[in-house]
Amino acid sequence: MHYSLYFCDVMNNVSEKQVAEKLLQVQAVKLSPAKPFTWASGWKSPIYCDNRKVLSFPYVRDYIKSELSNLVFETFPDAAVIAGVATAGIPHGALVADQLKLPFIYVRSKPKEHGMGNMIEGVLQPGQPVVVVEDLISTGKSSLEAVQAIRAAGGEVIGMVSIFNYGFEVAVKAFEAAGVPFRSLSNYSALIELAVEKGQVSAEEQSTLQAWRTAPDVWGK
Repeated sequence: MHYSLYFCDVMNNVSEKQVAEKLLQVQAVKLSPAKPFTWASGWKSPIYCDNRKVLSFPYVRDYIKSELSNLVFETFPDAAVIAGVATAGIPHGALVADQLKLPFIYVRSKPKEHGMGNMIEGVLQPGQPVVVVEDLISTGKSSLEAVQAIRAAGGEVIGMVSIFNYGFEVAVKAFEAAGVPFRSLSNYSALIELAVEKGQVSAEEQSTLQAWRTAPDVWGK
């Protein structure tokens, strides 16, 4: 029993690193501890993640589509609708819905300012089990706003999947409080572990990268 659990953890770690390697290959993820990026929130960050770049590389795009689809199928088999979160989650969600042959909807960041004023586009029936697709989970704020919109429209959010997540404690607590289980193909820890193995970051840089994940709001100040 213990062996099976350990083997499962090893296989998960291998898979997470494989996804991380694909993201690094197409420069969807960039590491720059010496010259940090500045996020819209004002946070300084040694990492920048733009999974939109995956869409421009057909073989990597197909790989991510298959991995996300498998994740939904295995983890949330009762899913009846796939929802993408604007904007970067929309194409990946649509690809997953197409692969699984499920209805697709997407959630705007705010209600449409004209016409029907929709925040959710597509057809959602009350009580339908929904799995939300995100490209990236950071603090979880925008992701859970989409969850709230779906719930307000009568949908039952049974989970969320993403390509990548930073593993922030604030996000873990927010998802727990909202009652939303989530799974990601890869994460910050797997990425850093891979970067160290490939010699892309030094031991000193590894410490810097780990310190950022612990306190991203004050890092670099």
